[in-house]
Amino acid sequence: MPASITLSGLSYSTPDGRPFFDHLDIAFGAERTGLVGRNGVGKSTLIHLIAGELQPQAGSIAVAGRLAVLRQIVAPPPGMTVADLYGVREALALLDRAEAGEASLSELSAADWTLPARMEASLAGLGLAVAPETPLVALSGGQTTRAALAALTFDEPDMLLLDEPTNNLDRDGRRAVAELLAGWRGGAVVVSHDRDLLEGMDAIVELTPLGAGRYGGGWSAYRARKAVELAAARHDLDDAERRLAVERQAAQTQAERQARRAGAGARKGKKGDMPKIVAGGLARRAEETRAADARLAERRTAAATSAADEARKKLEILVPFSVSLPPSGLVADRLVLRLDRLSAGHGGEALVRDLTLEIRGPERVAVAGPNGSGKTTLLRTIVGDLAPLTGTIDRRVDFAFLDQRVSLLDDGETIRDACRRLDPDAGEEACRASLARFRFRADAALRTVGSLSGGERLRAGLACVLGRSRPPQLLILDEPTNHLDIESVETVEAGLRAYDGALLVVSHDEAFLAAIGVGRRVDLGGVREETRPA
Repeated sequence: MPASITLSGLSYSTPDGRPFFDHLDIAFGAERTGLVGRNGVGKSTLIHLIAGELQPQAGSIAVAGRLAVLRQIVAPPPGMTVADLYGVREALALLDRAEAGEASLSELSAADWTLPARMEASLAGLGLAVAPETPLVALSGGQTTRAALAALTFDEPDMLLLDEPTNNLDRDGRRAVAELLAGWRGGAVVVSHDRDLLEGMDAIVELTPLGAGRYGGGWSAYRARKAVELAAARHDLDDAERRLAVERQAAQTQAERQARRAGAGARKGKKGDMPKIVAGGLARRAEETRAADARLAERRTAAATSAADEARKKLEILVPFSVSLPPSGLVADRLVLRLDRLSAGHGGEALVRDLTLEIRGPERVAVAGPNGSGKTTLLRTIVGDLAPLTGTIDRRVDFAFLDQRVSLLDDGETIRDACRRLDPDAGEEACRASLARFRFRADAALRTVGSLSGGERLRAGLACVLGRSRPPQLLILDEPTNHLDIESVETVEAGLRAYDGALLVVSHDEAFLAAIGVGRRVDLGGVREETRPA
């Protein structure tokens, strides 16, 4: 039987009653499917439901074939090794006993002498050359993810469930994941914001508050179809708002006509032109007619309002984010940053050696290099969190640094308070306007920073930094797209495209770097500089 996952009438709500899915119907077959959607829509929850780690309130989940699930390993337990990812610690220990002549005959008959070579080939397929006994704490986050992927596919399951498999991976690691999936013959459901990875999918499934939609092809085909849907949604909203205006005008006209008739009848009654009993009957019928007409107009207006609201909700789901920002005032030839033979590292050990770099005007420069090459260390040294080991740093303009945690925001403060703290010269109205540009309107601006998702937190950081009355002339970003959904990534891109200052950014996301117009790259793998068209 071909591998498949079928969800029928699936409903699920969080313990506090927040609904995720309501009668969701969708099927995944023996193909590579990208699962996308906004933060909080339930993508990871759906993976947990399929894996059996959560139980739905209603509906059913049918799985044909063997599942394998990639789980993010944020902090590996002490003593956990690469062999533990594969679940072969005991099998390898048996081989060690056999080689030492300490295994029994029954144990020898169960020994798998091909296991070490197969594990080595499995790890090499994802660009790793590590021993099975290597502790996971000795690996970088990217190396751990690659080892987990190698272990996941080792026994050739029928269906893979992958939740953000390229997070924390450098360019080579991302390429290895894409190549693994390109050659995968079973089914795969991939939650990802990596648009390059999604380009290689056979289909895209999008989760929205309205349900799930399936789109054949990869990322480009999905985006093309979404553009058509966006145009249709705008047309539907225009139609719905026109109908609503017509119904409101018709209700007003009918009410005015009835009022005129009632006035004419009342005047006749006062003149005594008709018997009182007749006048009373006419008044009652007129009042009944007015009430019936009012109810009909109310129903028609309510229906038109509901249609307009539904069209507006659909458009809000589809519409791309855009933003306009105040100018930073940075001129083309102004010296922004100069590094002269800079060496940076920890405890006297240099990760970055003899780096010379100069940024002038609104240049956009990316710092590249494999995991562990010192990219974050370099940024922290530039902003002053670390002292340089050797060399000099010359910062000539005001700057802001957004790290992966956006730690310039305090968890206990509201977004509005953070905005006022970071831009003390701005008044309440200016602060609210800058937050509204990044979709923190009204009460949304009063949410505490600690309650925000990763994407919302970065968006709030950008709003507080770029939305100032005068934005900083240099913005330094460390892996800004990690852990963000695609909508949040595109929001960040829109904000950075509107920014007219200089950018220094660390990111492995090639689509993101292209979208924000990076024109120069510094590769710490070989400390070389590469210029590309912006």
